[in-house]
Amino acid sequence: MRIKLINPNTTQRMTEAMGRCAREVAAPGTEIVAVSPTMGPPSIEGYYDEAVASLGLLAEIEAGERQGFDGYVIACFGDPALYAARELARGPVIGIAEAAMHAASVIAPGFSVVTTLQRTVGMAWHLAERYGMTRFCKNVRATDVAVLELDEPGSSARRTIIDECRRALDEDGSDAIVLGCAGMAEFCREVEDAIGAPVVEGVTAAVKWSEALIALGLHTAKRGDYARPLAKRYDGVLGDFSPR
Repeated sequence: MRIKLINPNTTQRMTEAMGRCAREVAAPGTEIVAVSPTMGPPSIEGYYDEAVASLGLLAEIEAGERQGFDGYVIACFGDPALYAARELARGPVIGIAEAAMHAASVIAPGFSVVTTLQRTVGMAWHLAERYGMTRFCKNVRATDVAVLELDEPGSSARRTIIDECRRALDEDGSDAIVLGCAGMAEFCREVEDAIGAPVVEGVTAAVKWSEALIALGLHTAKRGDYARPLAKRYDGVLGDFSPR
């Protein structure tokens, strides 16, 4: 079983950290290949970043199809280009926000999302609505920690996130926490130990969900919305992205 984990930003050290987390939970015999696009933003912190990053992400999906991958994880909490990726892929494509919210809804009657910048709070709420999670999602809380601060040596980011998670449990009536950034994956267990409540991060949740779907022999539907893109020639610099 081969799963391609795609970090849609170009920060390689973050991609490597996600790959380590994914391999820790992967079953024996599952190969995790963690990649970043060669083009795009170094972090995704808004709709514009997300839109620009989507092209590099989709190029990695197309390459993965040629390379024979069985499934894909989109390792950004905005789940950028998730539905477009499903048009391209034969195997399952899982977004980490989708995976984390669903997992949290099973283990707790209510959860709070603790994310990075205030400007991404609305994006997380939109995803909760898309996935039918608003009955479980008690709140989305920003820490105003920038994505690239998460793995800086000496950064206070972890302490800030732990403190916000504690406030979420106390003030929101939540019983579990969803970490709202793929860059938080490496310290999920640290947060859980500190707050004494379940903490879900989407990278590992998406890997295990992907493994389950692949093991069941399930593929992405190729009728209706997830059918292959219609063949046409795109103009200008996007010519290489023309569906074939």
